[in-house]
Amino acid sequence: MTMTRANRDLPAEGRFEGSDHLYPIRVYFEDTDLTGAVYHANYLRFLERARSDMLRTAGIGQRAAFEAGEGAYAVTEVTIRYRRPARLEDDLIVTSRLMDIRAASCVIHQRVMRNGDVLTEAEVTVAFVSPDGRPRRQPRAWIEIFERLCADRTDKGA
Repeated sequence: MTMTRANRDLPAEGRFEGSDHLYPIRVYFEDTDLTGAVYHANYLRFLERARSDMLRTAGIGQRAAFEAGEGAYAVTEVTIRYRRPARLEDDLIVTSRLMDIRAASCVIHQRVMRNGDVLTEAEVTVAFVSPDGRPRRQPRAWIEIFERLCADRTDKGA
């Protein structure tokens, strides 16, 4: 396959399938530990990339909101369960699904999968905080985007 400059310079991008956001990740040597399995802390990096891409793909401008002094998301809680290891050169998919929307926070369920098998599962709570670190209501336009994503899930009986 011949790579053109245009597609070679682009980072990995996820996509929505209904209310689920799917984000591709390939395991590289730097992601693994001595045994060749993905080091446990690196799953948090995978999850973060997928959440950030989910927001960007949904139309949420995190950087613009931060630069305008509105605030940013901060992770306030993570519950993670490791089921099976990912290994060097594995092609993974991180699925992210918005589970709960509150005035100043969201709960996102995420899975790291290989060929349909769940390797790692996490529930992540993020809070929208002002530049001084205090909880703040999320922008209304963002909540509307999240509500549409949840409606997509509800409409499909999930």
